[in-house]
Amino acid sequence: MSTPAPEPLDAPLAAPLDDPLARERAHLSASRAALRAMREDVEALDIKDVAANWVNAQVLSRQIDERIKALADLSDTPLFFGRLDYLHAPKADQAEGAEGEQFYIGRRHVHDADGDPMVIDWRAPVSQPFYRASKKDPMDVGLRRRFGYTGGDLTAYEDEHLSDPEESAKASKLLQQEIERPRVGPMRDIVATIQPEQDEIVRSGLGGTVCVQGGPGTGKTAVGLHRVAYLLYAHRERLARTGTLVIGPNRSFLHYIEQVLPALGELAVQQATVDDLVAHVEVRGTDEAAAAVVKGDARMAEVLRRALYAHVSMPTEPVVVVRGSRRWRVPAYELEDVVRELLERDIRYGAAREALPQRIAHAVLVQMERAGEAPDDRVQDAVARNSAVKAAVKAVWPAVDPAKLVLRLLTDADFLAEHAAGILDEDEQKTILWAKPVRSVKSARWSSADAVLIDEATDLIQRTHSLGHVVLDEAQDLSPMQYRSVGRRCTTGSATVLGDLAQGTTPWATRSWDEALAHLGKRDGVIEELTAGFRVPTDVIRYASRLLPHIAPGLTPVASVRENPGFFEVRTATGTADVVAACEELLGNEGSTGLIAADARIPALAEALTAAGITYLAPGEETTRETRLTLVPASLAKGLEYDYVALDEPQAVVDGEPDERTGLRRLYVALTRAVSGLIVTHSAPLPAQLG
Repeated sequence: MSTPAPEPLDAPLAAPLDDPLARERAHLSASRAALRAMREDVEALDIKDVAANWVNAQVLSRQIDERIKALADLSDTPLFFGRLDYLHAPKADQAEGAEGEQFYIGRRHVHDADGDPMVIDWRAPVSQPFYRASKKDPMDVGLRRRFGYTGGDLTAYEDEHLSDPEESAKASKLLQQEIERPRVGPMRDIVATIQPEQDEIVRSGLGGTVCVQGGPGTGKTAVGLHRVAYLLYAHRERLARTGTLVIGPNRSFLHYIEQVLPALGELAVQQATVDDLVAHVEVRGTDEAAAAVVKGDARMAEVLRRALYAHVSMPTEPVVVVRGSRRWRVPAYELEDVVRELLERDIRYGAAREALPQRIAHAVLVQMERAGEAPDDRVQDAVARNSAVKAAVKAVWPAVDPAKLVLRLLTDADFLAEHAAGILDEDEQKTILWAKPVRSVKSARWSSADAVLIDEATDLIQRTHSLGHVVLDEAQDLSPMQYRSVGRRCTTGSATVLGDLAQGTTPWATRSWDEALAHLGKRDGVIEELTAGFRVPTDVIRYASRLLPHIAPGLTPVASVRENPGFFEVRTATGTADVVAACEELLGNEGSTGLIAADARIPALAEALTAAGITYLAPGEETTRETRLTLVPASLAKGLEYDYVALDEPQAVVDGEPDERTGLRRLYVALTRAVSGLIVTHSAPLPAQLG
């Protein structure tokens, strides 16, 4: 391997043949010029004579705007990060039309004026060996070259001769530097550093659901996002029709990851929290932990189904339809047969209700035909709209509002007892019943768990729209009913489920991924485990792993593969001044810093930081060169990363949760947010589980 020293950055396009770095810079300059030309070509498109009408013009205009955004050249983001020199020319159908044996691998495809590729999309088949080729299996690659950048300027390269038996395999220094590079702002993509085991998950097919168990720093979130980008590349037309969605635990997390896909040229992926998905009512209340656990239990689905279908009653009177001078009578026993048939078909409540008047009308038409008449579809539709038929449907299969149904279950003890019999015991029923009566749906103080129940009821009445692919991150904190709500969004599609059982910090946290996949409706999903840690320093992950036997004894501890052990220290503090001093020390380094503390201690620490003249941000707010400190309540730390972390009072983090196991899991999360260094400060004794 070789890593030339940085050289001047104003290399001309015609670079000397004996200066490899200058030639690579020249190719970068030419590639950027080609990308700029591609963008200008799109900007110059005239759709006046193409669009047939105003609607088409609007659609085309929006598509052009999205294409222009996708072709943006971000000055501080390398256009390509690697090069592959093949021993033999790849097949034409694998090379995106390119000819020759040398390919530059980047975030998107770039071609010159003649249509020849200058940069190959990292998702193309010809790019795969960049991530998977090795000395044992070179995949026909003679040379793999990685590039080092400072900002957007190419400053170094590093070669790996995969087919040379004389060259020993060495760890890539540029790869390690990219992994450890300080971060300011939102989450970055990992397209230049994807590891072979990660790449296998990223490139897995659209048809299957994949569940990724990964400890802190294993890159599971990035893997999930890059899998979406890959699927959009490989199945663009299908996913353009069916849609994709990324689900995160909270808005702060979604804001942190929101720039990853746009940096890869993908702008069409929606983002949401589970609460966003089930926002049928305004959530203004909260549940006690015990109530939330029962409401989140999968058994509630059957309680809701019973309560809904209890509204269906068997007909006791015939239906008499008057048309002109004729009266047509459908007897009660025949109506009962129709109702029972619809119930046995197990279709949605609302769909069955819509079908019922047509079935009654059909029975009338049969009588008309027997009497010698020749009615058509228009007559059947008219009969279905007859007032007598409408009245019968209303009596037998009434319309049900899902929110009102849930409200009655939670406020009417007798109604709940009737439909929860044999499912929930008396104590569980009492736990979820509201203490005070509520006048209406609007005046009710709904909780997040209530909203999920309403979503379940809504789906029982009318089928939820299904997407082509859903990514569910931090899944370990979802209840069974929340899994069901997500599963409804991908019944005809697939999912990528991401999480870490050791980081489950809710009373209803996931116990096993098999169980989670069952609730999601994806029992055939494949479970993959990532155990190599690329983000968290060795000393930090070893310290945090002391908690694993107490919070997730069956999990394999993360093994850091970083050469740099990172900075780690545990300090005794006498007050907030010592915590502020630790923050000031960490801010002396390049990159971002997070001060993580128990939620109850946030106000006091905020006051101390302000008194010391240190500006800080809240989680989700983007760090800048001037403001690099984020004050993070422990409850919001999950999924976030900082170059350096000061963790205040570990025991207070544990005590802030309803039980010790959940508190220790919350502490495990807080301990593993640092990429380069961690200072733990405490005045109270440390939890005994930390040794």
